[in-house]
Formats: sequence, structure tokens, C-alpha cells
Amino acid sequence: MSPSHNSKQKQIPQKGQGIAPKRSVFSIIFILLISAVVISVILSVSIGQVSIPFHQSFQILVNHITDGKFGSIGQISDGMYTDIIWQIRFPRVLLAMVMGAGLALCGTVMQASVQNPLADPYILGISSGAALGATFSIMLGFSVGGLLGELGIASWAFIGALGAAALVLGLASIGGKTSSVKLVLAGTVINALCNAFSNFIIYFAKNSDGIRSVSFWTMGSLASAEWSTLPLISAVVIAAIIFFLFQSRVMNTMLMGEETAITLGVNLNFYRRLYMILSSVVTGVLVSTCGIIGFVGLIVPHIVRSAVGSDHKRLIPTSILFGSLFMIWTDIFARTIVPNGELPVGIVTSLLGAPVFMYMLIKKSYGFGGR
Repeated sequence: MSPSHNSKQKQIPQKGQGIAPKRSVFSIIFILLISAVVISVILSVSIGQVSIPFHQSFQILVNHITDGKFGSIGQISDGMYTDIIWQIRFPRVLLAMVMGAGLALCGTVMQASVQNPLADPYILGISSGAALGATFSIMLGFSVGGLLGELGIASWAFIGALGAAALVLGLASIGGKTSSVKLVLAGTVINALCNAFSNFIIYFAKNSDGIRSVSFWTMGSLASAEWSTLPLISAVVIAAIIFFLFQSRVMNTMLMGEETAITLGVNLNFYRRLYMILSSVVTGVLVSTCGIIGFVGLIVPHIVRSAVGSDHKRLIPTSILFGSLFMIWTDIFARTIVPNGELPVGIVTSLLGAPVFMYMLIKKSYGFGGR
């Protein structure tokens, strides 16, 4: 056997070469994110207008989560700490986690569905539709009966969000096939229309308190966090996470384009509509609960994609964890940056998200969908 033949054999890559390092990097990032989320939860319930020692916060959380089996709270100096953590701060932290995970998930799905790196959960006009519903309820004082009537503004915001998404999907479906370009254009049209109607209502409704309420609601806030509001929003987000974790192959195919999908036997038109409907429901529930919180669903998938790549098998779970971590710290800043006050969390996400996104646009090495 000739030396040249031996050198060629040495150059042939072995099967699986390069996959193990990628998996190990992903595993390390995943474990670090889980650890960071756990530590951030404890820090978040400790930080605020009333500062609580870290070890006491940990003991209170462990005691309540395990129903008193672990974590002694008998030696805690101030009994008020327990109420502050368990009744006020911990539900808020959980809501921030669910909100961050849901928006990051929907942002990842939207970007894959429309094959556009600038897509976010609000691309279907959901934010403007929810704002129109909330404005309708606050400024005109309408309410609905039954279960929805008990939810008040949230019910109208949810109706507005789903209504806007339905209009966008219907408009984009005219003429048969739903393309990513038609979805983006339809979302832009419905977004402008809903904003026009909202401004019309505000202009003719002579209610200064209502205008202030609408403005605060559209900025987004986690102040409404209570144990009673968590079950519904958590169930919706968890169900969506479980579903989309098994859809990585289809979403990877979406990034390859229409022709490749047809060759592989994947009906992109069906999956695109399904993903849009599910994402609209999740985003509608999130927006109706916390208002409009921007940039989370836009920048989180980009940051994570630059670290773990475009494979949705890794991208989706990592985005969910990073979205939760991002929202926890955003809420901490919102609660502490103003003495004896609180900033709407939507302002903080925009202040943090805009510079990060500008940096990623300038960064030449960044790519979308492996390009």
C-alpha cells in the first residue's frame, strides 16, 4: 500500500466526529442555565424594597415547596419575610419564568415558520390586537358575562389578540397557499389597523385615568402576579413547550426552504398554519395576563442561536431556559432601579434588548438558519 493511499485514509473523518464536542458544549450550557435559573430565583425573592438574607429566602422556599418536610423557618427573625416571599415575590418570579419561556418559545417558532430572523411573537398583530381589546374594555367600560367577565381587561385583550391573529391568517390565506411573505405583510396591515382603532377610541373617550391605564398596560407589567393567575398561563405554556419539543425536525426543514421540504415530503403550509395558531394562543394568553413585553421573543432566540446553533433540537430547550433567566433579571431591574417605585417591565426589556440586538446585527459572524 502506497504512502499516498495511507495519507488519504487518515484524512477521512470518522463517523460521528465533531458531533460529540457539540453535544458536550450544549450539555454544559444547558446545565449552567438550569443552575443560573435556580440561583436567580432565590436571589430574586431576596432582592427588593425589603432586603431578605439569601439563606433565609432559601429556607422559606424549601419549607413551602416541600410542605414543611425540609427547611426550618422557626429561627427566621421576621415572620413578615415568609409572607413577602411566598405571597408576593415567588408568584411574581414564577410568572416571569413562564412569561420568558413562552415568549422565547413563540419567538423561536415564529422565526422558523416565516423564515425571517426579525420575526417575533407579535408578528401576527397579536400585540396591537390585545392593545385594542384592552383599550376597548378600559376606555368604554365594556364587560362580558360568565368566566370571561371575571377576568375583565384580560378577557378582552385575549379576544383582541386572537381576533387579530385570525384576521392575519385569513388575509394571508387568500389565494390558497400561505407564504411567509404574505404572513409578514398581513401582520403589518392588521397591526396598523388595530393601532388606528385604539388611537381612535382614546381620542374620543375623555377619560384621563383610562388613558393612563391603557398606557401602563401596553408597557407590560408583572405586578398582577398571584397564585390564582398562574395555573392557566402555566398550563398553556407547558403544553406548548411539550408539543414543540417534538417538532424540531419539521422546523429544521422549514429553514431549508419550500423546495427541500417538498422533496422530504413535509407539508410546510399545514405546519406553518398549525404553528401560527398555537403560537397565537400562547402569546394571547401571555399578553392578556402581563401586557405587551417586547424584545424577549426577538433577541433570546438570536442570542441562543449564536451559542448552540440553528438545530431546533438544541435551540428550543435552551431558548426556553434563557428566556426565563432573562425575564427574572429584567423583573429584578424593574423592581429595584427606581427607589420606592417600579418601572414597567416592558421598558426594561426594550432598554436591555435594543443594544444587544444592535450588537448582533453589527456582528459579522452571526447567521440565521445555518447561513
